[in-house]
Amino acid sequence: MSVAEISGGVVLRRALRRQRGRVLLGIALLCTHQAAEALVPVAIGVVIDRAVATGDVRALVLSLAGLAALFTVLAFAYRTGARMAYAAVEHEAHATRVEIARSALDPRGHHSGMRDGELLSVTASDAELSALVVRVAGLTAAAFTAIVVAAVALLVVDVPLGLGVLLGVPLLVLALQRMAPLLTRRSSSQQEALAATTALAVDLVTGLRVLRGIGAQDHAARRYAGASRHALDVTLRAATTKGLHLGLTTMVNGLFLATVAGVAGWLALQGRLTIGELVAVVGLAQFIAEPVQTLGYCVQLFAMARASAGRVARVLGAAPVLTPGDAGPPAPTPSRLTLDGVGHAGLDSVSLHVRAGEILGVLAYDPSDAEALVAVLAGRVPQPDRRGTLYVDGVPAEELHIDALRAVVLVEQHDVALFEGTLRANLSAGAQVDDTTLRAAVRAAAAEDVLAAHPHGFDRQLTERGANLSGGQRQRIGLARALVADPPVLVLHNPTTAVDAVTEGLLAEGLASARGADTHGTVLITTSPALLRVTHRVVVLDRGRVIAEGPHEQLLASDARYREEILR
Repeated sequence: MSVAEISGGVVLRRALRRQRGRVLLGIALLCTHQAAEALVPVAIGVVIDRAVATGDVRALVLSLAGLAALFTVLAFAYRTGARMAYAAVEHEAHATRVEIARSALDPRGHHSGMRDGELLSVTASDAELSALVVRVAGLTAAAFTAIVVAAVALLVVDVPLGLGVLLGVPLLVLALQRMAPLLTRRSSSQQEALAATTALAVDLVTGLRVLRGIGAQDHAARRYAGASRHALDVTLRAATTKGLHLGLTTMVNGLFLATVAGVAGWLALQGRLTIGELVAVVGLAQFIAEPVQTLGYCVQLFAMARASAGRVARVLGAAPVLTPGDAGPPAPTPSRLTLDGVGHAGLDSVSLHVRAGEILGVLAYDPSDAEALVAVLAGRVPQPDRRGTLYVDGVPAEELHIDALRAVVLVEQHDVALFEGTLRANLSAGAQVDDTTLRAAVRAAAAEDVLAAHPHGFDRQLTERGANLSGGQRQRIGLARALVADPPVLVLHNPTTAVDAVTEGLLAEGLASARGADTHGTVLITTSPALLRVTHRVVVLDRGRVIAEGPHEQLLASDARYREEILR
């Protein structure tokens, strides 16, 4: 199914289709339960007329045995049917969460327009709520079964009563359905407000240290309080609408019950109904209140499911940012990476190449040019948004499959992302790597102090985003992780901004040694003199253009602005 075909309705229908086995079995069992429960007042009426009123002990014993069997069937059917229904909801919610996670982690990116916190809300809340359509299917079928069985029983007792129920219940359901669009809108607004609040909370927690550092925590707290207040107001409006719908359902249901019971009482007074039939009719009329109430509840559930399904579809149906080709990894060439007249953001016809065995330095006087170059090299810029061509081992990057591109070119971002888990897991990134390789990478990244500072070494536990490490330690562990991956082309963007000068010098030497293979190409986008000193060439960017190129020492001696930029 293409992304363009995914909508809220498709999400709901697909949920029913994927869980059809559990749904159908659950419906069958729940319908059996409701049919059996509808027959209880009928059975009691029969017992009264044929056993109690006649004094027939044998008939009474047989009737009680029949009631016991009826209750056994309805209890077993409900227990098993409800379990199947809830299992279907949880399985569907799990499947939807996995799909959302897969979409969010798609290396092509996506145009959903949602922040991380909103995606978290969709994954945690909307996936579960959209799966409620599975439960709605079972409850609705069971409720209609109960109403049909009750109406048929009433037709057997008295035709006008049965017709009244058969005609009255659909009218009640249609009347209650009139509020469904309002319920959907209020539920959608509620979920959007909660998602926005969650997104803001994630942003604030992520940047908490920065906020404290600049003294902006009070302003951030007030901003969050305002967003939370808005979410509260929207939630209260949704709750008011749901309460109104529930109140109307209860009121209409009570009036309908009173009408049926009143008519049955009048017929009994006229002699048209026996005592047993009167008890059965009143019992059925009272029983009908439950499925009618259930149908009203299903309207609410479906409104919430449809609203959440729309948000799920927004993620799953988002068009990918990139449309890569399908070519596999190219064969290595002497020129591992080439930019030919590339333009993007501030970059203007940038041409450069990285040879096998070379460490290329890039100094951008404007940091935004460095960011744009990183985005191009990382393959995050779709073809329509850039000019020129990026070649990877002589093959245009857009012709390569995304996995093939990433297998050759690894870009280590300036903002290092570490994950909760052991240091070993962060360094190996899921691959099977021996301790010797890990230790060599840590040594090259000048991060041996991170190992020495903890008795568990590689088994040291890192908290979320590596928050129990300093900024410099996170940078060096990120670099070590990139060295463990040992990519053919490694792009590093300002990898030493949070380390001291001595450590920076050690890191530069370790990096040059680790990336010294004849087949490797390395790009250092930096202003660090220690890193630029270990490069073979430096390309200088100013206002998006290449204005100078040569060995670091040569540029340092001949270019006053270059000298000023790296020595300040």
